Amino acid sequence: MSQEYVLAIARDAILTTLTVAAPLLIIGLMVGLLVSIFQATTQIQEQTLTFVPKIVAILIGLLLFGNWMLNILISITTRLFTEMSSLVS
Repeated sequence: MSQEYVLAIARDAILTTLTVAAPLLIIGLMVGLLVSIFQATTQIQEQTLTFVPKIVAILIGLLLFGNWMLNILISITTRLFTEMSSLVS
């Protein structure tokens, strides 16, 4: 196993992590921003107000993107297990 191969696996793992996590992070960021704007305009300074909308939005995001995320994770795991057999000598 060469250093290039290990670095390629690490790069793929990092890119997969970012790709899978990005939709939910963006949804959480947008909902947090909207709730912050709402709090600023109405002058409601309740700290716990942001949690419920974020949780609901991320659960909806999981329902929408969950299948896609799972397919990406299954494909990279299958590829890693397939390539693992060629590394054993």
